[in-house]
Amino acid sequence: MFKIVKNENDIDRFIRIILAELFLIAGLFWFGGVLQIIFYVLSLVALVTGITGFCGLYKILNFSTNKNSEKVISRKVKIIFIVLILIIPFIGIYYSDFFTKKIFLENYAAMNQYYKQALFQTGQAKRPEAIENYDKFIVEYRNFSGKYLNYHPFVISGDGQFNADVLRVGKISSDLKDVIYTGDLTVAHTGLEAIRPIFQDILKRNNFSMLSVYLVDFHDIMEKIITAADNKDSDGIIAVYPEADSALKLVEGVINDSDIQNIRKNLEVILISAKNGDSASLSKEAADLKSSFIKVYLTRG
Repeated sequence: MFKIVKNENDIDRFIRIILAELFLIAGLFWFGGVLQIIFYVLSLVALVTGITGFCGLYKILNFSTNKNSEKVISRKVKIIFIVLILIIPFIGIYYSDFFTKKIFLENYAAMNQYYKQALFQTGQAKRPEAIENYDKFIVEYRNFSGKYLNYHPFVISGDGQFNADVLRVGKISSDLKDVIYTGDLTVAHTGLEAIRPIFQDILKRNNFSMLSVYLVDFHDIMEKIITAADNKDSDGIIAVYPEADSALKLVEGVINDSDIQNIRKNLEVILISAKNGDSASLSKEAADLKSSFIKVYLTRG
C-alpha cells in the first residue's frame, strides 16, 4: 500500500494555500480561455499539496522542505499566515472586481467616444469628420472585441448574449462603411443609431448602474473641456459646455450629493472664466474638475 510521506514543511504548505487563493482569483477575474483553465488547475494543485503536505514533484526530484520535521514554526508566524489566508480572498476579490470592471468600462469608453462622434457627425452631415471618427471607432472596436470576445471578466462572465451583441455591433458598423464614405449620411446616421441600444443593453444586463453609464458619457465630454482649458481656448469651452451640461444633468438625475455638486461647481467655474476671458486660471480649474470627477468615478463608476 502506497503511503504518503509529507515532504513539505509548514511554511511551504501555508505558501501553497496562499498561492492557491491567488491563482483562483486570477483565473476568476483576470484570464479567460486556456489561461483561465491553467490557473484553475494551478490553484487546485497548490491547494491539494498544501493541505496534504505532499508534493509529487518533490518526490520525483527526491527533494523535501520537511527534512527537519522536528523544527516547528513559531505560533506568531502561524498566526500571520492564517491571517493572510483569511484576508487575501476578501482583498483579492474586492480589488479584482473593482479594477477589472473599471478597465472594462475604460475600454468601452475608448470605443464609445469615437462611436458617438461618428454618430454626431453623420447627423450633422459632416462627412470628413464622420469618416475620421468612424475609422477610429472601428480600430477601438477591433481592440475591444479582440480582447473581450475571448476573455470575459467576472462582471460580464454570466452574460450569454455578450459575444453575439458585440459581433452584431461589428456587422452593423462594417455594413455602413461605404455609406459613411460616399453615401447618404442620413442613412448612415440612422444605421449607427442602431448600435446605441446594443451598447446600453450590455451595460444594463451586467449591472452597470446608469450612474456608471452616465459618468462614462460625461467623462468623454469633460475631456474636451479640459483640452480646451489647457489650450486656453475659451471659445472651445463655451462651445462644448452645453453638451457637458446635458451629460452632467443625467448624472444629477441619478444622484446629486455633495460630490456630484462639486463636479457641477467646478464645471461652472470654468465656464465663467471662459466667458470672462480669464484664460490664466483655466488649466488649474480644469485640473480641479478632473480631480472631482475622478473621486466620484473611482468610488461609484
